[in-house]
Amino acid sequence: MDIKRIIAATILSALILIGFDYFMPKPHEDAHPDATKISAPAQLSSSAPSVSGEEPVSAPEARRIPVQGTDVEGSINLRGALLDDLVLTKYRETLAKDSPLVRLLDHDGSSQPNFVVIGWNNAAGSNARVPDVNTVWESSDQKLTPDHPVTLHWDNGAGLLFTIHVALDQHYMFSVKQEVANSSGQPVALLPFQRVERNYLPSETGSFTAHEGPIAVMNGRLQDESYKNLHKGGDHPDHTYWAQSGNGGWGGISDKYWLTAIAADPDAPVTATFGYVPGEKGSYRIGFVSQNSQQIMPGASLAQASHVFAGAKVDSLLEGYAHTLRIPDFDKAIDFGWFSFLTRPMLHLLHWLYSYLGNFGLALMALTLIVKIILFPLASKAAASSARMRLLSPKVQEIREKGKDDPLAMNQKIMALYRQEGVNPAGGCLPILIQAPIIFCLYKILNISIDERHAPFFGWIRDLSVPDPTNLLNLFGLLPFDPTSIAPYLHISIWGTALGITFWLLQRQTMVTMDPAQAKIMQFMPLVYVFFMSSFPSGLLVYYTWNNLLTFAQQSYIQRRTKLPVPVTR
Repeated sequence: MDIKRIIAATILSALILIGFDYFMPKPHEDAHPDATKISAPAQLSSSAPSVSGEEPVSAPEARRIPVQGTDVEGSINLRGALLDDLVLTKYRETLAKDSPLVRLLDHDGSSQPNFVVIGWNNAAGSNARVPDVNTVWESSDQKLTPDHPVTLHWDNGAGLLFTIHVALDQHYMFSVKQEVANSSGQPVALLPFQRVERNYLPSETGSFTAHEGPIAVMNGRLQDESYKNLHKGGDHPDHTYWAQSGNGGWGGISDKYWLTAIAADPDAPVTATFGYVPGEKGSYRIGFVSQNSQQIMPGASLAQASHVFAGAKVDSLLEGYAHTLRIPDFDKAIDFGWFSFLTRPMLHLLHWLYSYLGNFGLALMALTLIVKIILFPLASKAAASSARMRLLSPKVQEIREKGKDDPLAMNQKIMALYRQEGVNPAGGCLPILIQAPIIFCLYKILNISIDERHAPFFGWIRDLSVPDPTNLLNLFGLLPFDPTSIAPYLHISIWGTALGITFWLLQRQTMVTMDPAQAKIMQFMPLVYVFFMSSFPSGLLVYYTWNNLLTFAQQSYIQRRTKLPVPVTR
């Protein structure tokens, strides 16, 4: 298999994927619909009271209701009925034994405020006193657990009793029911809403292989946007960048491994919105509001249900919620990409191999081997074509040397030679192009699999999701300085070096088919890979190194079995 063709096919595939996403942007007619196209509730959802937008209130700290779940711990703030304190009990920030647990939700005023707001707005023509983020709720419950839901209530003093029921399952899903009882003697019209609010910009905002940021599914369509795009909504009076109405759906903020999202009642007509409120740090808001106002007559009560997910993006768990709670395409919170029909089963297989082998690195190597076996017929055709070209190389070079003064005649003789030997110069390209999306999907799952996070391999590799910590330039830590403090690319790790060696081995197999000038340039490529890829996650280097070794062995086998129909003679 010609190295040039591998590189060209990989680059071409990547450019196609990037170009499609770049040149085929999402329709902008929904980005900021006119007021005539959005119902008033949708606009109100973005302009609803915000923790960061409220004036400071000098009041004693309100009581918090502890949250004690199997996979989460935290508390609910009775001031504002905010879910603004939550850690994930199965995940830590680092590998250190004393490392803090991953904090997903935190209160306003912290370094990374991220929380869930649940409340009501007045519909047009209604002026009832509704709770806001400074309202102090009451509850007789002492703790929220999977076996013990809690109830929060607040009386507005004018005949309206607001109630929020919250339950927690065994993992990361909170069930919420908002209820209003009217004993005022007058009908009221209200709009219940739920919103995820993030009042800071994360250091990691996504990459080509994994989306991070605002995300939603409405009417069966995935909508994901960058934080930067949401800033465009800050210039509009209602701070809304995107809005979409429909029945049910979900939306929230996705990080690489974590998700905070609202799931509307599947039968409820709602409007989902992405918004941004400018400020010192800015406020990113993804929420839902009822399309139709709740008309609550005197002596009556009305309720609306929803769900709040705050936890790890475990594929099987998201699929389970999608089925049991009727949350459409909830597993799309994991960025499977354009080739999801390939990425998804590969991720499932990788997870199964990991659970069976007990080592993520070994599971990755096993998956790579399986993919190699499946693709062997295609790889064999490409390698056989390359091997035949290699066998013809001496004769082709001779024709070039003799016919360099007449390029047209030279090319005609070369093509005649190819026809005589039954060799198609482009015969190896199509099999490589077919393989490229599969190889890309294998690379992609390394960027989205939560199993890789903090997964050890062997020896000094304690976390496959971070770069190999060794560095040849400081003798693997014997010299007391860090070369990367001088320049980030001064990192030559052991696995990066191993990768460079495998690329050199592949070059040795194919260099003879190259033009001498190209060969001289390509000689430096393994060294470039060492410097360029040593800073990549070690799991990726293990994959590429193992894949190169398998490719080398595969091509050696194919080359030994490849012969030309007509023996070449000088």
